[in-house]
Amino acid sequence: MNKMSIGLQTGATGPVLSKVPEITVYFWIIKILSTAMGEATSDFLVFHINPYVAVILGALGFAAALVLQFRAKRYIAWVYWLLVVMVSIFGTMVADVIHVVLGVPYFLSTSAFAVTLVIILALWYRVEKTLSIHSIFTFRREMFYWATVLATFALGTAAGDMTAFSLHLGFLTSGILFAILFVIPGIGYRFLGLNDIFAFWFAYIMTRPLGASFADWFDKPAAVGGLGYGTPLISLILTAFIIIFVAYITTTKIDVEPRITAFAPALRNEQLEGEI
Repeated sequence: MNKMSIGLQTGATGPVLSKVPEITVYFWIIKILSTAMGEATSDFLVFHINPYVAVILGALGFAAALVLQFRAKRYIAWVYWLLVVMVSIFGTMVADVIHVVLGVPYFLSTSAFAVTLVIILALWYRVEKTLSIHSIFTFRREMFYWATVLATFALGTAAGDMTAFSLHLGFLTSGILFAILFVIPGIGYRFLGLNDIFAFWFAYIMTRPLGASFADWFDKPAAVGGLGYGTPLISLILTAFIIIFVAYITTTKIDVEPRITAFAPALRNEQLEGEI
């Protein structure tokens, strides 16, 4: 299965192209930047234009990015990360609506999203017999993948707000907490034999509250525990960094070539099962 490491899998009709990137350090950097950018951008849009218009724009942007991703025949860096960014922006808006408009407590929404994520993963495994992100070669698997991504964003958003507000930890302390939780599965995977699939998705969930907590710390006013730089500036800076990193991986193809990186070896060596 050497071709798995470069995003290829030989099928009955020839090579099949993967729709997701390799797990490199750049994957985690862009993922954390996108969650922080989504938090800052969502807050900027909601508080600087009509919130209903902001949510509609977020939904349209998410839908357009989703169509681009599913129409692509292979992994394309800017298309993939555009969808991740739009999931972050629109997902933040939805999570805020659930709490602010509907009045659902953070503890309840966090628990509900956790259950939802478990159900999606259970259905994915039951249908496809694998949860490997390096087996995303069919439409159905890609549907499960993005459903899982959506659930992780929702869970991470609710968890981050719960620690910052309900548990009164504040933005900086919450960010440090989730930074620690983010690195734990990597350590467990490398040194303690932690299951690679569990380690990946656990770390993936933690990137959402990690990035959002630090974004809030930088852009929120000092009166609520932030540094007061404002959402427009932080959003622009984070967007610039995302563009730079996506341009780099696009030109170097570093995220579609074989690399020995966190979680990658076992994930890309997993056999493709249940192919339709």
